[in-house]
Amino acid sequence: MSIPHPRSTPPVRRTARTLLAGLLVGALTGALVGAVAGQSVAVADPQRVISREVVFTLNNNNDTDVPCLADGEVHTVAGRLVGPREEVLGHAGSTRINILVHDAGTGGWFWNLQGARRYDYAGQLARRGETSLVLDRLGFDASPLADGRATCLGAQATMLHQVVQHVKSGIYEYVERPGAAVPHGAQVVLHGHGVGAAVAQLEAAEFDDVDGLVVMGWSDAGASTDAITEAARQGVECLSDDYVPYGATPEDFVSLLFATAPGRVRRAALDQRNDTPCGDVTSLLGTVGALNLGTHAVEADVLVLQGGADVRHRHESADTQAGRYRSAESVTARTFAKAGSALPLEKQAPKVRRTVLRWLDSTFVER
Repeated sequence: MSIPHPRSTPPVRRTARTLLAGLLVGALTGALVGAVAGQSVAVADPQRVISREVVFTLNNNNDTDVPCLADGEVHTVAGRLVGPREEVLGHAGSTRINILVHDAGTGGWFWNLQGARRYDYAGQLARRGETSLVLDRLGFDASPLADGRATCLGAQATMLHQVVQHVKSGIYEYVERPGAAVPHGAQVVLHGHGVGAAVAQLEAAEFDDVDGLVVMGWSDAGASTDAITEAARQGVECLSDDYVPYGATPEDFVSLLFATAPGRVRRAALDQRNDTPCGDVTSLLGTVGALNLGTHAVEADVLVLQGGADVRHRHESADTQAGRYRSAESVTARTFAKAGSALPLEKQAPKVRRTVLRWLDSTFVER
């Protein structure tokens, strides 16, 4: 029985098939290499997120309902823009700018902690496309004030209002490139922690010029015995000095702010701890009074964040505080179990940022 041989493929057809296969392999290989290369550039580009020092010229006046005095002089207040390169350099047009306002005893470093990427609030927000202005309030770090009694929390809120207006209009400067175009804030969201949250809230209530307000570790009427005791201790020390530490000892400072932060973060915070201007200390009670009367006037969207182990506030204060914003467009409250006051620096920091980013994305659809 004869077995039929397979029909030979004509040479021309075989050559064409070989050429086509080669072209397909080459195209697929090129596409894969290109995709991998593109991903490598996107991830590794060190210029995508940058930081630039900026300065504001502000009047140290009190235009709020807080009964306190300031020197009325012009001062330079420093900050850092942290965000995507094109936005920080002012090449992206108007954008959303988050203004970060620190607590007593800390400083701008609280929001932009160096050497611990996981706890760099501004840097991590920048990697998600957000631009932030990290402020050193007057009397702290790069914004020195010779006499700590020459300002007060009402003036701090008034200066924050000036910063908001300057950010919206582009009236501020890069330290290294004076006169260069700076980013404008089409939307401005204030993020405050502790007393910084009180300052941010006072600004939003009195001047009504921001789109959103993030309140971390603050309550108008829910202060704990520990918080009241510390405020009283500072007040006594301010009878004979113009700057006083927050926390009588380093251990007190740590226990007031932290519950779950790792040791290296606590050590970094202690290394950068600031004394508090006594004008801020002595005007705290008046600020609490003004907020108890005025929080209902906040019309911006509000996010209230508290730590479940925050020794400075009663555990029910997050929901209680959220209920005070009766005129706000929307109010969201979240408590992070086991976290202390310093939410951006606690182990729960990634969850805190995810909550903030989801809120920003869902609340402010247009950037």
